[in-house]
Amino acid sequence: MELWDVYDRYRRQTGKTVERGGHLSGGEYRAVVHICVFNDKDEMLIQQRQPFKHGWSNMWDVTTGGCVVAGETIEAAAGRELFEEIGLRVDFTGVRPHFTINFGHGFDDYYLLDAETGLNIENLELQYEEVQRVKWASKEEILHMIGSGEFIPYHKSLIAMCFDMRRNYGAVTDRDKS
Repeated sequence: MELWDVYDRYRRQTGKTVERGGHLSGGEYRAVVHICVFNDKDEMLIQQRQPFKHGWSNMWDVTTGGCVVAGETIEAAAGRELFEEIGLRVDFTGVRPHFTINFGHGFDDYYLLDAETGLNIENLELQYEEVQRVKWASKEEILHMIGSGEFIPYHKSLIAMCFDMRRNYGAVTDRDKS
């Protein structure tokens, strides 16, 4: 049984937990992490969910993601999800997400990472329960997949923003200009 910490609207832990898939009352929220890994060809590593995985079965998704479990930090959850789902070990200690999207019952934190040079996806260890395969895809390919119903129906602007923000934090493209 997986438990999630419950947060208030200001992202403060309430001291309560909820079982995975359990009901959150008004004013209660959960935290979710998404990790998007990019290569030097301006492609994102994407995963296809298993056909038996509950929710978005058989669809393509960003590199990895999942809920923060009870007692876990956001950074630890990002590292755990990346390692569990594709076998890639990254230490997120002290790393802030690039951005957060609020949704009805939670917070989606997005981490945008450049892959190690020469990352061979054939050597990744995919979690059988969640991931059936991975591949590199350009922004245009992902946007096409969203349109054709093969990819989780994220807002296309969100995917574009992931590609646009992958090498810097903030809403402007050049921090040196005022």
